[in-house]
Amino acid sequence: MRIDRADSEAELLGPPISNREIVKVVAGDFEVRLAQTDAEIEAAQALRYRIFYQEMAAHPSPEVAAQQRDFDPFDEVCDHLLVLDRRRGEGPEGIVGTYRLIRRSAAAKMGRFYSAAEYDIQKIVDYPGEVLEVGRSCIARDARNTATMQMLWRGIALYAHHYNVQLMFGCASMPGTDPGQHAQALSYLYHHHLAPPELRVRALRERYVKMDMLEPGSYEPRKALARVSPLIKGYLRLGGYVGDGAVIDSEFNSTDVFIVVKTELVTEKYMRHYERGVHEKD
Repeated sequence: MRIDRADSEAELLGPPISNREIVKVVAGDFEVRLAQTDAEIEAAQALRYRIFYQEMAAHPSPEVAAQQRDFDPFDEVCDHLLVLDRRRGEGPEGIVGTYRLIRRSAAAKMGRFYSAAEYDIQKIVDYPGEVLEVGRSCIARDARNTATMQMLWRGIALYAHHYNVQLMFGCASMPGTDPGQHAQALSYLYHHHLAPPELRVRALRERYVKMDMLEPGSYEPRKALARVSPLIKGYLRLGGYVGDGAVIDSEFNSTDVFIVVKTELVTEKYMRHYERGVHEKD
C-alpha cells in the first residue's frame, strides 16, 4: 500500500506555522489546541489508559500496564488534539479530552495508516488531496458532555481547514467482542449509511465480520439507531459513512466499524461557528 503522495499545499510551501497557532479556541473555561510538550502527550496517553484499559477493560501489554499510559509508535508521528478545562490547569493537569490525528506525511513515516491493520483502505489512500485519520478519541468521565465534544470537533475543523483535508476517516468502536450483541446497530449502519462504492473500504478478509446480520424490515430503524454509539452517531450527523464489514479488536475489547467523512460539512459547520467568535461557554 503506497502512501507517498504529495502532502497538502501548506506543507509544499514549507514548514507550517507553529502548532500553537494551527488550533487555538478558548470558550469559557475550556480550550482546545494541539499538545505542545512531552508532558502533555503523556497526560493524554494516561487519560487514554484510564478510559480504554480501566473503564472499558481493554487488555494492555506489560509495557503499557507498567507505565499506565496507552501508547504505540503512531504517537511519535501524529498530532495530539487536546481539550483542557482551565479550571483544573492550563497544562497536563487540565486535559479532559483528546484525539489522535494522522495525516499522509505521518503515515508515510510509519509505512501505513493505523486502520490498515483492520481494513483495506487503498481507496482512501488513492483519494486526491489530503486525508486525515482520526482515532483514540476519549473524554474523561466527569467531562463527558456535549460541550467537551463540541470543543474537540472545533479543533478538528480548524486542523482540517489549515491542512486542506478532504477526507477524514478511522475506526470507531462499540463495546465488547461479540458482534451479535450489536446486530441491530450494525445492520442499521450497513443498510442506511454504507459508503458509496468509490469510498467503500472493506475489512481485511481474515478479520471480516458480516454487518447485515438482520434483513431490512426485520428491525425498527429508530430503535436500532439508538443502539449505535454516541461517537458513531456524531459522525453520521456530519454525513459520515461506514465501510463494509466490522472487525473484532480483542486488545481493546471492542467491535470496530470503519468511518469516512467528507470534511466539507465538518469545516463548514464548525468554522462558521468559530468565525463568529467562540469566546463564550456553550
